[in-house]
Amino acid sequence: MSLWARRAHNNASVTSAKSSSETTRGAGAAALCYLTWGLVPLYWHLMAEVDALELIAHRLMWSLVFVAALLVWRGGMKEMRTALSTGRGFALNLLSSALLTANWLVYVWGVNHGHVIECSLGYFLVPLLNVALGRWVLHEQLRPAQVIAISCAALGVAIQIYQVGHLPWIALALAGTFGCYGLLRKRSALGPLTGLAVETTLLAPFAAAFLLWQNLAGVGALGHANTTTQALVLSTGVVTAIPLLLFAYGARRIRLTTLGLLQYIAPTVQFSLGVLVFHETFTHDQGLAFGCIWFGLTLYTADNIRAARTNSGSTSPRP
Repeated sequence: MSLWARRAHNNASVTSAKSSSETTRGAGAAALCYLTWGLVPLYWHLMAEVDALELIAHRLMWSLVFVAALLVWRGGMKEMRTALSTGRGFALNLLSSALLTANWLVYVWGVNHGHVIECSLGYFLVPLLNVALGRWVLHEQLRPAQVIAISCAALGVAIQIYQVGHLPWIALALAGTFGCYGLLRKRSALGPLTGLAVETTLLAPFAAAFLLWQNLAGVGALGHANTTTQALVLSTGVVTAIPLLLFAYGARRIRLTTLGLLQYIAPTVQFSLGVLVFHETFTHDQGLAFGCIWFGLTLYTADNIRAARTNSGSTSPRP
């Protein structure tokens, strides 16, 4: 082998090793993100005495402090100002911020009122709702397996309504707000850190006014709750922002199919917590509804893996 060929071979080996290392770190970051999201009901449950609206207001304020510090450190303030300089950009980011805040509010309320299992149902529905939004909003073409998967999810919700006797509004609200939030973020040109900073900035004045009113009325957690609860309240920004940054790191380094498989970690852990830790009731009728949705997710995942392998085979160079 010539000297040039050996050098090319060595460079290719180094590049391959770096790529493999990056992929491993990305998968680890994404898995840690979803595991954190799955375990976060334990965190919110420790602050059950604090009103959900107040907790979300604290989350907005302290997330802004944490994310703004990172943004200044990385020199991203110019991009943030640009995003807010146009009326359209301002409106879209305000809407996405409202959707994410509503998602967190419903989630925290559901966790602290004994509905962890239904919260997990909402996040199990998100991937299938994303497919439906892609079809009806972005006019994407669906494969037959995807149509069947969405139909199974719809059947599961219908069973829940018929057998249990009420609309699973928590699950539908979580899936709807997060699905629409994801759609808006898909259309945004902002990076994850800048996008999160813009979203928290837009609603931070309302959160600050609410917390000030709470404090003046003597009903806010800060200065009135026990020391442990106050410390937990102050940590809401870091606890909720770090998983988002881990997600952003992982999403850039692994395939979308891998990311799609890892996302089931969060609702699976939440469901397990609801049954095993919080001892919520899980009836046969609920099991039937979940079964339909899980079958749809299995079909959806298998179809995605098949499609990814087909695309990879068709684009790989021939020997």
